Amino acid sequence: MSEPFKQVQFAFGEVRHRRLRPRDHAFRYSAWFVRAPLAALEACGGNWLFGINRRSLLSLHAADHGDGGSPRAWITRLLDSAGLRAEGEIWLHAFARVCGYAFKPVSFWFCHRADGALIAVVAEVHNTFGERHVYLLADEQANPLKSGAELHAVKAFHVSPFCAVQGSYRFRFINRPDRAVARIDYDDGDGPLLLTSLSGVLEEAGRAQRLRALLGFPLFSAGVIARIHWHALRLWLARVPFHRKPAAPDTILTRGSP
Repeated sequence: MSEPFKQVQFAFGEVRHRRLRPRDHAFRYSAWFVRAPLAALEACGGNWLFGINRRSLLSLHAADHGDGGSPRAWITRLLDSAGLRAEGEIWLHAFARVCGYAFKPVSFWFCHRADGALIAVVAEVHNTFGERHVYLLADEQANPLKSGAELHAVKAFHVSPFCAVQGSYRFRFINRPDRAVARIDYDDGDGPLLLTSLSGVLEEAGRAQRLRALLGFPLFSAGVIARIHWHALRLWLARVPFHRKPAAPDTILTRGSP
């Protein structure tokens, strides 16, 4: 097993979501995700239970991210376009495929300088219409990003029919050796509207953790889609204003900053 593959971790935690207006609507559910170095995404390894770029019951695939090609080439071009360089490690936090299927509402790439400082976070967002958008969060002067600091980006991509494509996001990230937290709050013209977070305790991706992910969350991927549609139905029955999907933005990339 290669050294990058040995660095892969599983995070067990929860997803939280709360809508504040016009009806208070909240839910939380247990979740798990994978933390992997970019080098692991460039290889093929694992076994029948968990693998990277191979058929396994639980798996990560480079083709699920970026432009479907080399993830290193894609993220390097992305950072170059913003005048950024990440000579250090780049980590992906993402939902895995379960039995070959996954829907990834959002995945995060944490890009570091050679000295270990976090220089950028790339949030890859997918909607249920098969579209994708990227929010590149970095300081305009390429200064390191502080843990827990609030980052901002204008909303440019349609995700939910119960939110218009307007307003802005507030991102906050905390990454420790034992825990990872990502918060994304959405503000429209009237102030805070959605409060969401994904958090988990990081563990080595050993056999026990792989079995826990498979047996504890056997329908996780399908459950993500099912929950999206179930809560959409509840919002529709509650007569929350509905917005038809607009055309996708002309560019796949939106810049954000502190």
